[in-house]
Amino acid sequence: MTVAAPSRSPIVGPHYKWVVLSNTTIGVLLSSMAGTGLMLALPKIFDGIKLNPLAAGSSSYLLWMMMGYVLVSAVVVVTVGRIGDIFGRVKMYNLGFAWFTVSCVWSTGSNGALELVLLRMFQAIGGALLMANSAAIITDAFPSDQLGFALGINMVAAIIGSFLGILVGGLLSLLGWRWVFLANVPIGAFGTIWAYLKLKDIGVRVPARIDWAGNLAFAGGLGMVLVGMTYGIEPYGTSLSGWGNPFVISMITSGLFLLAVFAVIETRVKDPMFRLSLFRIRPFAFGNLASFLGSIGRGGLMFMLMLWFQGIWLPQHGYSFADTPLWAGIYMIPFTLGFVIAGPISGKLSDRYGARWFATGGMLLAAATYALMMTFPENFNYIPFGAVMLFSGIGGGLFASPNTSSIMNSVPARDRGAASGMRVTFAQTGMPLSMGLFFTLLVSGLNAKVPAAMLKGLVANGVPASSAAALSHVPPLGYVFAAFLGYNPLKTLLPSSVLSHLSAAQAAHLTSRAFFPQLIGPAFVDSLSIILAFAVVMSLIAAVASAFRGGKFVHVDEESKAQRHIARGGRHHGPAASGVAPAAGSVAPVEGSAAPAASGAGVAWSTAVPAEPHPVHGK
Repeated sequence: MTVAAPSRSPIVGPHYKWVVLSNTTIGVLLSSMAGTGLMLALPKIFDGIKLNPLAAGSSSYLLWMMMGYVLVSAVVVVTVGRIGDIFGRVKMYNLGFAWFTVSCVWSTGSNGALELVLLRMFQAIGGALLMANSAAIITDAFPSDQLGFALGINMVAAIIGSFLGILVGGLLSLLGWRWVFLANVPIGAFGTIWAYLKLKDIGVRVPARIDWAGNLAFAGGLGMVLVGMTYGIEPYGTSLSGWGNPFVISMITSGLFLLAVFAVIETRVKDPMFRLSLFRIRPFAFGNLASFLGSIGRGGLMFMLMLWFQGIWLPQHGYSFADTPLWAGIYMIPFTLGFVIAGPISGKLSDRYGARWFATGGMLLAAATYALMMTFPENFNYIPFGAVMLFSGIGGGLFASPNTSSIMNSVPARDRGAASGMRVTFAQTGMPLSMGLFFTLLVSGLNAKVPAAMLKGLVANGVPASSAAALSHVPPLGYVFAAFLGYNPLKTLLPSSVLSHLSAAQAAHLTSRAFFPQLIGPAFVDSLSIILAFAVVMSLIAAVASAFRGGKFVHVDEESKAQRHIARGGRHHGPAASGVAPAAGSVAPVEGSAAPAASGAGVAWSTAVPAEPHPVHGK
């Protein structure tokens, strides 16, 4: 093996790691804010681009504006992480900051819905460059016994950014929808300049060819699957969902086929994009599995809870539908608070005691809080519900930073960019899968009970039977999206010709804050109970996967030792790819982890994957 390192590694001081942490925290904050910043601003945006999102044929634009950023980011994040391993993680990270900032400036030229969707996709590439390389850069800069704390701070920034994006996006939209994008420009420009001036490439870099075939197969396969899942939410023909749509079926099956082809490609190319051999590392494999399962259980659930607040709870507590998006974000702050409390603390403790029990305990606590949510009625008491949300956030904080630290500590230094990209992909892929499944369950549950209740309620309040029957068969996705966007669903869906023929009292009652929430509340909570039960199961399975990761584990080889020496302020001299091969990849003997077995030991799991051609040593 050859030890890869920069020929003239830059000298960094003892405080360099804090520069890295502060800059990457800003980058992650901006990227996560961009992912959610449109939620409250969507009504203003649709007004600005002259599009009715609830009109026939417009729902696709709404879905793509909401999901396009996540889909593109999930598809490209592994690729940009691997490119960072080859050409330098800091270079790719800096490019991501600049890319993200330019995309915000470009937004001033967007006029139509399609342009705005494409803007979001373009912006997502910059976000992926930031997300994929930030954790790898932090891992390069921090010693293994401080990595959990550093990643905990970074994870807190991500979750704060997700909720801050909702609030800030809503407030900025009051000034004009373009401000949702333009407000990021000064921060992005500052972060870009700071990153270019202060961040140094001290990570291991190995020259390699870009795996074009693998990249194309992975991007195409995963992209097709996620697009199919997205369109599966939409009604098709007389069906309430699109799972029977030939387009959806062909996209998902073709995407799965391409992913199978991708797996074959990765076993045969010299420099694979997706190092499948990393899955022989137990903390890496089970950490990513736990993250993926947890994302499926949690990703769509947050959206369901926002619908609960916006469409049912807040209107019954005196809030107008137009104000519910902003106040839903405010009332869900306990989630963020719990994560902020638990993230850095669990990360710090996992540095000392290992990630297994903190991450596993976090998933168990999340499962318990989801089970408790099933006991609340549609018009709940906020204090106990807020307490449950707080503990749910604590569960997420207990899991996130120790799990990320465990994954990143377990891989060779040369593979940190690819490993970080793979980690983000698993977490982000769970979101659209969760959304597709949860929306299907919600729509099916609402359609089983709401049409009859709506027909009865509309007729009782003077709506002609023919009009009431037509409205009762409106796909649930229509009034669900109306509530999410801050519209009064019945006021939006009832034709003005119908409202004008009703008495003032009847019209006021139908469009009041109470009628719609009381109409769908029981059916919504019944459907949500099924969704929460599924989230409980996913979290419990994720907890089991987390427990199987093993004890505290740190990959140590000659490359990582040289890189750690540079991070502490030393300097490496020598050619970019020269040196004496270490005997094998090894593991620091910590917290019950067995020392590596002799070379050639036949084992199912490895404690490390040394760079080829040396054999993998077993645990």
